[in-house]
Amino acid sequence: MSKKVALIGCGTIGREIAIAIDSGKVNNATIVTLVDSVERLAQTLRSNLQNSNPSTFTDFSKFRDSSSFKDIDIIVEAASQDAVNSFGKKIVEAGKSLMIMSVGALGDPFFLSEMLDIAYQNSSHIYVPTGAIAGIDAIRSVKHLLDSVVITTTKNPIALAGAPFFNLTKINVHEITEKTVIYDGIAADAVKKFPANINVAAILSLAGIGIERTKVKIIADPYTDINQHEITATGKFGEMTIIVRNKPSPNNPKTSFLAVLSAIECLRSICDDTIRIGT
Repeated sequence: MSKKVALIGCGTIGREIAIAIDSGKVNNATIVTLVDSVERLAQTLRSNLQNSNPSTFTDFSKFRDSSSFKDIDIIVEAASQDAVNSFGKKIVEAGKSLMIMSVGALGDPFFLSEMLDIAYQNSSHIYVPTGAIAGIDAIRSVKHLLDSVVITTTKNPIALAGAPFFNLTKINVHEITEKTVIYDGIAADAVKKFPANINVAAILSLAGIGIERTKVKIIADPYTDINQHEITATGKFGEMTIIVRNKPSPNNPKTSFLAVLSAIECLRSICDDTIRIGT
């Protein structure tokens, strides 16, 4: 039976997910609702779909109270950490499964605990794609043996523009003229200062030793045209190093193309679980 999917956020990732569903790349899924506070984005996305005619909403509360909401099987968040904080608990409380792209929102241990408790009580599921990195299955398999996890992310400064970090430090992203380490700290702090750029750190933290112990280094390199993530994990199991060099999404340099593909594959595995590869 085809699963009915609602999408919150019609930007780069949301658009690609909706088009993948509409074009049949995600088996057993139908896109039935688009939600975005900017009506133009939802309407434009709907007009780009060839085989679907989803309803659109600019207000989550109106969507939640609508007949459309009752029939939804899974809601995909592709908007922001604020959206997860505002709507996440309401979604799982209603017994709906939720796929979260803005994983940094789960960096708050109290919020994460609440989400998990509510989901359990209402037989909901929370899904987190692996995003723009690799090796998450391996990290999960040795999490009880880990001593140290470090992720070093290198991006063009333009791909980091708009992060709260720059307002706090008064660094002008356009004045970075050489390869520069702009952040060196823990994931719990990084996901707040770079909420749209470093979801990989939150994903890695959830899979491994936690958001307070996972270390993050961010390098701004004006001469690079790729997004690189290097993970080094050590512990009683040994050591692993994982390097992923992603091309940015053609539609948004802040988003790695792999993050888009990961989201589509995660949804595919949810909707068609005939075979499951990995944990």
